[in-house]
Amino acid sequence: MHIPHDSFVLVADGRKSLFFRNEGDGAFPNLRAERKEVRDNPDHHEQASDTAGMAMNVIGGHGGSMTEVDFHQLEENRFAADTAAMLEERALRNEFEALVIVAPPKTLGELRKHYHKAVEQRILAEVPKDLVNMPVAEIEKILQAQ
Repeated sequence: MHIPHDSFVLVADGRKSLFFRNEGDGAFPNLRAERKEVRDNPDHHEQASDTAGMAMNVIGGHGGSMTEVDFHQLEENRFAADTAAMLEERALRNEFEALVIVAPPKTLGELRKHYHKAVEQRILAEVPKDLVNMPVAEIEKILQAQ
C-alpha cells in the first residue's frame, strides 16, 4: 500500500487507539507515534450486576426473556464514536490530508457509522485487521504488503 509522507495512520480496536504519522515515503512507511489512547473496558460479566430477567405478558400470560445489555460492547461502540469524533476535529483543523484506518471488522463498522464528511474525504484505505498490539515495525511491514 502506498501511504504518502505525512499521512495519518490510525490503528485501533474497541478499547485502544494508536495514531501514527508516516515520516517515511509512500513506498516505505516509517510510522511515528503521535498519540495513544487506552480505555479500561472489563468483560461484560465484570460490568453487569445481574443477568437479564423475565418479562410477563399481562394479556396472554406468557413470559419471555429480556435481552441482556452487553456493557462491554456498548463501551467499545462508545470508544469508536469518540475516536471518530477526534478524527473529525483534527480533519476540520486540517491536521492531515490522508488517512489509513486499521481496525478489526467490527470496530471498522462502528467507526464508519460516525465518520464526518471531512474524514471520509481523506480516507485512503481501511484495513480490516487487528494490529493494535503488534510492534510498529510489524505494522509497517503489513501495511507495505497491502
